[in-house]
Amino acid sequence: MGLLSHIKTAQERPSHMSVNVRGRLLDLDVPIAMGILNATPDSFYEASRSNGPEDAVSRAGQMLAEGAAIIDVGACSTRPGSEPVSEDEEMRRLAPTLSQLRKHFPDAILSLDTFRADVAERCIREFGIDIINDISGGDLDARIYDVAALARVPYILTHAQKMEPENYPTPDDLMAAICEWMARRVEDLRQKGVADIILDPGFGFGKTLEQNYWIMNRLEDLHLFKLPILVGISRKSMINRLLDITPAEALDGTTVLNTVSLMAGAHILRVHDVRPAVEAIKIIGKLKSNN
Repeated sequence: MGLLSHIKTAQERPSHMSVNVRGRLLDLDVPIAMGILNATPDSFYEASRSNGPEDAVSRAGQMLAEGAAIIDVGACSTRPGSEPVSEDEEMRRLAPTLSQLRKHFPDAILSLDTFRADVAERCIREFGIDIINDISGGDLDARIYDVAALARVPYILTHAQKMEPENYPTPDDLMAAICEWMARRVEDLRQKGVADIILDPGFGFGKTLEQNYWIMNRLEDLHLFKLPILVGISRKSMINRLLDITPAEALDGTTVLNTVSLMAGAHILRVHDVRPAVEAIKIIGKLKSNN
């Protein structure tokens, strides 16, 4: 409870937000959409899976045309109950896809969804990956901090601590644990030399349904860090389980929670469906401009 007593005023948001992407400042004062591109056969949302490099190029082109500022490419499913593929298999899936994406979209900002330092290092070197998106927060491969630091690429820090419901009986307890976890890792990243850090509270990663909504309701607490906030709730179980629907039916619920996130000051929406996210960003932007 101690930390939360100091962040009750965390709703005071930074006046300006940006990240350095290979020498270019990516302005986040106006929120952006990150499009999800899965080079996997087993992603929880079937429509997000790409069937080879040509399909990946087509999907990426559509997302960019609809307004995506970043394409997030992953080849190792992290859906609940899945077993990570080997490092060799992850690279086998990534290499042809990233090669074609770079060929067709040389200026696109590409994020890599991986927790493996060697995979991140190789993809940065060979395909010019711009951002590391690590769903483990460095817990599965601590060297990934060094890779981000040496390559001078932004790092997405995802809260992935195993949540034991009995240990966090209230929203205050849960948010205190998340903020303390993030504070330690932000300090570690700073000491390694990582200049650009993006925070992801990790919806769905080890949290109960109730805890996911506690976090959503307290998302503004993360402004304490004065760092960009990414929200990834697209078609996730916190929507599907609550409404008793499938991921394919969860676009409306996704848009509702993306809108809530924007009202709470989220800077990046990681989504399967770019156009609805961009529309939500525009509408919320208009509402805020009239305040």
